Amino acid sequence: MKLPLSRRALTAGAVAVATLVAGGSAAGAASARPASGPAVASGPAAVAAAPDIPIANVKAHLSQLQSIATANGGNRAHGRAGYQASLNYVKARLDAAGFTTRVQRFTASGRTGYNLIADWPGGDANHVVMSGSHLDSVTSGPGINDNGSGSSAVLETALAVARSGYQPAKHLRFAWWGAEELGLVGSRYYVNSLGSADRAKISGYLNFDMIGSPNPGYFVYDDDPTIERTFKTYFAGLGISTEIETEGDGRSDHAPFKNAGVPVGGLFSGADYRKTSAQAAKWGGTVGQPFDRCYHSSCDTTANINDTALDRNGDAIAYAVWELSR
Repeated sequence: MKLPLSRRALTAGAVAVATLVAGGSAAGAASARPASGPAVASGPAAVAAAPDIPIANVKAHLSQLQSIATANGGNRAHGRAGYQASLNYVKARLDAAGFTTRVQRFTASGRTGYNLIADWPGGDANHVVMSGSHLDSVTSGPGINDNGSGSSAVLETALAVARSGYQPAKHLRFAWWGAEELGLVGSRYYVNSLGSADRAKISGYLNFDMIGSPNPGYFVYDDDPTIERTFKTYFAGLGISTEIETEGDGRSDHAPFKNAGVPVGGLFSGADYRKTSAQAAKWGGTVGQPFDRCYHSSCDTTANINDTALDRNGDAIAYAVWELSR
């Protein structure tokens, strides 16, 4: 998640004219999904229920991103070798699973950046359910919670679509954004590159930025009512009370979509705001400490992840993708 304008340097370079190019720790906690799961619709559209997203698989992706950062100067930032290697890792997994992928190139701060877009074949192309996360880190650390957590959970959800052979009524698209930490550059470039007709085909954009914070909260975006209700239904099935997300409002990749009139929603587990006593009573954790004490720091490593929060949020992503694409 990017810093607010008052706490970050302004992007040094404008986005340049770009082209589309061909792509260039311990096992987790047991699944938090209740045995019965949240209620789902009945009838033909409910033949395929959302699968459990294996926490071990999500953490394996996080380990790969950590290794990439370690091998490339300790970060996966825009314009650096660690970002390119991260994109190559995600793209290779998606290509092998049968997705149609493309890499969108742009320029920011004098460096080339990349978005990765992956489409699952089938579904109504006039009704697109899109899920995304930013793949870049800040230069000061490997960015495992911010935002390896969202990127890895979205990747594993996409791979679950492929494993299950899911054929939804709506078209599924997944995205990994570049240069979010410079001010939502990649996602804004993507939205601006779409014509009005293509923007209108996106029936919902779901954003996942920091979903495994070590002192976690359970925050749901309050933008589109249908998307918000879908996430709240899932967490209600777990007996978890959520709160409206305010800390990152307008500071992540949903903002360009929202500004263009696309319905948006998402999940967040907290950054450098401090957990209140009321929040600790609901969710556990440490009162008075940040949700993520390693936010934008070198200690944002694989040790900076709460397995339970990552597991619950990963399953919530799959639940929403399945429900909203029926």
